[in-house]
Amino acid sequence: MKPASRSHRVASALVVIFLVLVRVSPALCAAAAPDEGKLVHVADTRHLTGFSLFIANLYNTDRLLFTIFAIGLTAALGLALGLLMDAIVAAIGLDLGRRRVRE
Repeated sequence: MKPASRSHRVASALVVIFLVLVRVSPALCAAAAPDEGKLVHVADTRHLTGFSLFIANLYNTDRLLFTIFAIGLTAALGLALGLLMDAIVAAIGLDLGRRRVRE
């Protein structure tokens, strides 16, 4: 292997310095204030009804179940959107199922 050139070493050092600063700077900024205690994240459910109330209550009571539900809902909506787009593309006459390779 060839030894690294001077410019490569300088670039590597700059990247390392940048990454260290990015990692350390939030801690330095946050260190200025005294610790106020544990921060609690909750969703306000006072004016919610129906599905929104269900999602907010799930978020407030069980974060793991909320996360699993959100991932499942995202996958289901992606599947529904994909099937809808397949139907639209088929309705306008585009055949995306078979491609002929021409060389």
